[in-house]
Amino acid sequence: MTMAPDYVPNPADLGAAYVVTQASTRRTPLLEAEALAQASGATRFFVKAENLQWAGSFKLRGAFWRLSCLDDAARKRGVVADSSGHFAQGLALAGRELGVPVTIVMPVDAPEMKRRATEGFGARVILSEHGERPREEAASALARDTAEREGLALLHPFDDPMIVAGQAGAGLEALEQMAEAGSAPDIVFCPVGGGGLMGGLALAIRNACPEAEIYGVEPVGYDGMGVSLRAGSRQRVTGGVTICDALQATMPGEATFAACQAAGVRGLAVDDDGVRHAMRTGFEVLKLVLEPSGAVALAAALGGQVPVAGKRVLVLATGGNIPFARFSACLEGTED
Repeated sequence: MTMAPDYVPNPADLGAAYVVTQASTRRTPLLEAEALAQASGATRFFVKAENLQWAGSFKLRGAFWRLSCLDDAARKRGVVADSSGHFAQGLALAGRELGVPVTIVMPVDAPEMKRRATEGFGARVILSEHGERPREEAASALARDTAEREGLALLHPFDDPMIVAGQAGAGLEALEQMAEAGSAPDIVFCPVGGGGLMGGLALAIRNACPEAEIYGVEPVGYDGMGVSLRAGSRQRVTGGVTICDALQATMPGEATFAACQAAGVRGLAVDDDGVRHAMRTGFEVLKLVLEPSGAVALAAALGGQVPVAGKRVLVLATGGNIPFARFSACLEGTED
């Protein structure tokens, strides 16, 4: 199955992917936080805990659907992709479940915990050196070389309409859970790295809730999606220093930008202090362990950039792959 790079998945595409991926993904909790509703003035405040998904993030959804769409020959040969950790683990687990050999090219400075977990799911990991280059660019180039040299199917960690369709399952599931709670979102906050989850989630939300406000949240310096949406075309940003190691894409993909643009996503950027505060709030109020990249949407919802008073809020908490020592270090110095 192939799609044009900028194809925007329709509701039938999202539904087809969700039917298949439900069999191998966890129905992650949708947590209602009355304390956060009271603090922000929101009518109701929900957090979708995708950090509790198998492999520690939402990435399994898109990875499983993408591998399910391969032909038999490609499945037998195997696949290669570059990833700093979350897609690596999701793809490795999906490959194990579907019997597809998986090779991951991972930046040499990616968190060791994520590398070990990826290998633990049965994938082969190749480390890439990047020097002064953006690490994602160096890893992507090595993945392309590996695919050509070994005859493997090259998969992109986010810039693929099928990945977008698969990740939409997190949104469809959250909508089901909110309906069960007698609610629906007025405003949605979701992290953005390359934009695969954001694109799929936004399409799912927009189809069900045409009037909802949808915000894609990125770290300051890596707000390529927000900059691109405001400009009306894909733009590259310069990057910088951030604790959000999984959200360091410098430019959104064609597929993800097309989906976000079609769904009317707006961009927000949050700084590291806001992320640390959100990590602490997630731990103390929601009893969730969130890595920095998984807490940016909560940081935006709590940060006051966008008024949420009187609205039903949905926040995506997306990753929890962080060692205790780093989690503790991130929270050191935050307010009691």
